[in-house]
Amino acid sequence: MSPTPGRWLSSLRRLVHADEALAPETQLLTVIDEGLATRILDLAIRIGETMLVVGAPANEVTLTIVRVCGAYGLDPVHVDVTYNSITIAHSLPGAAHPTTLLRVVRGSVPDHAKLQRLQALVGEIADGLDLDAAIARCRAIRRLPFRYRPAAVIAAQAMLALGVAIMFGANWLALMLSFVAAALAATTQYFLARVRVPYFFAQIAGGFVITVVAALSPLLRYTGIEAAAAIRPSVIVASGIVLMLAGLTVVGAAQDAIDGFALTATGRILELTTQTLGVVLGILAGLETVRVLGLGMSPPSTALPLGPLPVQFVGAAVIAIAVAIYNGAGARIVLVSAVLSLLAWVGYVGASGLGFEVAAASGVGAFVASFIGVVVAYRLHVPSVAITTAAILPMVPGAAVFRGLLGIVESGDDAAVLMAGVTTLAGAATIGIALAVGASLGIYLGQPVRATLSSVVRARTRTRT
Repeated sequence: MSPTPGRWLSSLRRLVHADEALAPETQLLTVIDEGLATRILDLAIRIGETMLVVGAPANEVTLTIVRVCGAYGLDPVHVDVTYNSITIAHSLPGAAHPTTLLRVVRGSVPDHAKLQRLQALVGEIADGLDLDAAIARCRAIRRLPFRYRPAAVIAAQAMLALGVAIMFGANWLALMLSFVAAALAATTQYFLARVRVPYFFAQIAGGFVITVVAALSPLLRYTGIEAAAAIRPSVIVASGIVLMLAGLTVVGAAQDAIDGFALTATGRILELTTQTLGVVLGILAGLETVRVLGLGMSPPSTALPLGPLPVQFVGAAVIAIAVAIYNGAGARIVLVSAVLSLLAWVGYVGASGLGFEVAAASGVGAFVASFIGVVVAYRLHVPSVAITTAAILPMVPGAAVFRGLLGIVESGDDAAVLMAGVTTLAGAATIGIALAVGASLGIYLGQPVRATLSSVVRARTRTRT
């Protein structure tokens, strides 16, 4: 039976015309004038500025600003994040000029509890939080004081140094001296910050104090205390070096460089280099001072040995807890950081057992911590940068840095000792780079896994409802 002319015409009509049933539904869109656009942009840039100050990487700040603007119908927006400023612009249809806002970012003060609140606020905005309510919430979060008082922060810094000494299997007297030296250094830095001394000089002062205390520790042998004979001054200085480097944004600088934020990465790397140089100068000044006083220390020929394996895990957990408190984290972040530090150390010990060099093993440990941290951070509602930073700090090569510096200072005319010191410092720098690369790789590989798991959870939730 041949097709009728009507059916032929209907088929041709479907080839030429779109099916009206498939047309999208007409929706009411919010009319955004210049005043409303300015309020949305101002909210987004203030959230981004605060996130950058408290330690978020530039790429996360950029995505957050775009997400907030998109939630209120402002799309597209153009965002430029540098180390000390954020610029955001949007062109309204028919407008003669774009609406542009600029915020200057003054300093960097890690505050992971505030970062956690900001991320929660952004999630609520994406779920439909009213603009006025979001602005009020953002203002309240920005005004929140740091979670812990200065005395608690200083105690956490001293506890960090204590954790490093525990990892090296130090005796009770060396543990106490490490705690006291770190507390004195942290107190010195606190008072210098109160009088607005640049942090570079505060690093010099902190390194000097720790080195002098460590050099004076052998004098305790004359007290007759049995434990004083086994004190290793290098352990005290190594713990202090890890403390001095705890606030540096190694992972953040690496992330910004990989993400293509060249200015932000350059600024963070320069800050990292300057503050590390401050620690180096402080230690060198301390070593020279004690040498003049006749209390010079001989450079060790081998690396400092770690303590027994169980003690290493205890020390790693103590360090992670101390770093989390030092960065203003709440109880949930502190707990997750401690668990991740143990997993990171498992990765480090396992890689070392397989024959990996120290730098490669450190990179493996950082990768394990950052990958698992990114995957679980979403479900636990904690910032991934917070728990990753705390987890990888036990692998910072404080002992290698001190051993290299001590070799350079005490080398005199011995070229072999000088070259050994330089080689040791180069090895410490390699470990730092491996930590940054391993952590960044874990973050990038963990993000798609986290997104996949999140979509699966949302699909199951919709199925149940």
